Amino acid sequence: MGSRRKSREAALKILFAMDATGQTAEEAIAAYLQNLAEEGESTDFTSILVRGVASKLAEIDEVIKSASQNWRIERMARVDRNILRLATYELYHVPDVPRRVSLNEAIELGKRYGAEDSPAFVNGILDRIAAGIQKE
Repeated sequence: MGSRRKSREAALKILFAMDATGQTAEEAIAAYLQNLAEEGESTDFTSILVRGVASKLAEIDEVIKSASQNWRIERMARVDRNILRLATYELYHVPDVPRRVSLNEAIELGKRYGAEDSPAFVNGILDRIAAGIQKE
């Protein structure tokens, strides 16, 4: 598994913990490093993603809300919501990652950590978000 894929998985776990417990990004990163990080695991990209999502959370949630028809963000499954946050942050704020890579990685996270319909749900919303970015 690629190091960025592992970083995205770690970031999802941290974002999920933040969403569930109300921890700050720094608290959640520290807890992850202490309890879940593998020996020698690089957390540079993970930290960039988590801190970035945390700093832009209101903006990211607004983008997701505008793209998700008939779904309030607080009613989405916690895993799906945080996959969408992670991918939306990447789409808008990580220019060295191609859009298609961000979309594919999010779908893979949905397959691995979400419910049966998570990949399709995540794909549908992210396609709308990505289409909006391409028009800008």
